[in-house]
Amino acid sequence: MGRFINPFTDFGFKFLFGREVEKELLIDFLNDLLVGEHVITDIRFLNNEQPPEVKTERGLIYDIYCVTDTGERIIVEMQNREQPYFKDRALFYLSRAITQQAKRGVWNFQLDAVYGVFFMNFVMDKDMPSKIRTDIVLSDRDTGKLFSNKFRQIFIELPNFNKEEDECENDFERWIYILKHMDTLDRMPFKARKAVFERLEKLASKANMTQEERAQYEEEWKVYNDYFNTLDFAEQKGLQKGLQKGLQKGLQKGLQKGLQKGKEETARNLKELGVADDIIMKSTGLSKEEIEKL
Repeated sequence: MGRFINPFTDFGFKFLFGREVEKELLIDFLNDLLVGEHVITDIRFLNNEQPPEVKTERGLIYDIYCVTDTGERIIVEMQNREQPYFKDRALFYLSRAITQQAKRGVWNFQLDAVYGVFFMNFVMDKDMPSKIRTDIVLSDRDTGKLFSNKFRQIFIELPNFNKEEDECENDFERWIYILKHMDTLDRMPFKARKAVFERLEKLASKANMTQEERAQYEEEWKVYNDYFNTLDFAEQKGLQKGLQKGLQKGLQKGLQKGLQKGKEETARNLKELGVADDIIMKSTGLSKEEIEKL
């Protein structure tokens, strides 16, 4: 275990970004995420446990749910484990944040914008171009013109980020580099460039945690580490099984090709001796067309 906490454990993620007392970290990250588009000066954390709208529906528990000083609702989620319907889940989460804005009585349907920011320790769709960040907006299919600014999804796929420290070109990339490598770093990079990273160094250091915080983190880290060790073991077993199957298939294919060549050579010799085609067919199992081609 390194000097800093792993930000992709449930405790580590919320410890860094989900507390009112340290909300400047989340504000700074969101501003670097939305640089050139929007400036957030303050946020207020909302209850991350959202009850169902009717008793027969299921409730939701967001990792982080907040509202900005200008009214945008932002959901920030960290997902370590690959899920087959993760896009649908992300859509469902944001849809609930929209429908919960409904007001009783007379209402003109004006909505606050809803943003979803999803960190993923897996590749969401292997058929899509490999990139670190995918932005989803509501736009016209033909012209690309923005239809509504009330719905936005930003997916951050950590496996697709492969830059080294000196290759990071902007503060968003510096954030991603730190978060991806934090639990293996022995120093916090980029402190000279941005004061927030110095604050992050103090907050993420396990030496600065209380005894209770450290115990909770280490328990969750053990679960996190066990999960990925199990995943690695399963992948290795799968690879080994795949190699065995491939070798077996290759051997079978080679035997079949060798047998076919042997039959053809036998048929060719019999044909040169003037043996009738029907006898060659019975002797070798070759068809009349195959024998005529020899």
